[in-house]
Amino acid sequence: MAAAFAAGVLNAMAGGGSFLTFPALVFTGIAPITANATSAVAVSPGYLGSALGFQAELARLPRRLLVQEGLICALGGLLGAAALLVTPAKLFSAVVPWLLLFATGLFAIAPRLLARRQNSATHPLARQLGLLVVAIYGGYFNGGLGILLMALYTLSGERDLHTANALKNLNSLVLSLLSVMAFAWAGAIAWPQALLMMLAATIGGFFGARLARKLPTTVVRSVVILTGVVMAGVFFGRG
Repeated sequence: MAAAFAAGVLNAMAGGGSFLTFPALVFTGIAPITANATSAVAVSPGYLGSALGFQAELARLPRRLLVQEGLICALGGLLGAAALLVTPAKLFSAVVPWLLLFATGLFAIAPRLLARRQNSATHPLARQLGLLVVAIYGGYFNGGLGILLMALYTLSGERDLHTANALKNLNSLVLSLLSVMAFAWAGAIAWPQALLMMLAATIGGFFGARLARKLPTTVVRSVVILTGVVMAGVFFGRG
């Protein structure tokens, strides 16, 4: 429960909460695949708490955009969960640290890239395709999902960090709910552990969202970058 609470806080601010819940589950004896699915269940309600904490930012966005991107994330979450259930996780684990480093690097240099683009924005189709790819990844393995979404939204024209954070949390909630439904249908979840961690992650997500809104943008950005580097290092170490 302590790991889940901290994961909820971290997901609200930067992403990467699964790197707390997944090892905690494995440490208690849960098999890796089951731990991965259970970890996804554990952190998913935390996204709800985080999204609620960013209601003001979400209310300022067009409803059509929210619905459109929500549907894309729902589809991606289902596809990613299906991939996890039918393929060995090791096939994807080798790519994860490089993907995280790439996403973290993009997020770190995003302000300079945006400044050079002189207020131009990524084509909506490119943003949607990128969102689908990230959603599939999130449904397959939740670790680092927040980093990828933050990088995507920053590079696609979301200049306000809190708005990008709000979109990240809302769409993480959508794709996680769909992937969790697939895991539950396949019987891949350790429910006693999942239920306790869901409660703690929800509370952590709500407090994390409030904290993220109060902190200066530079602090939140530093947390995102540091989290991405640490997570990539963890995966390189596992390899």
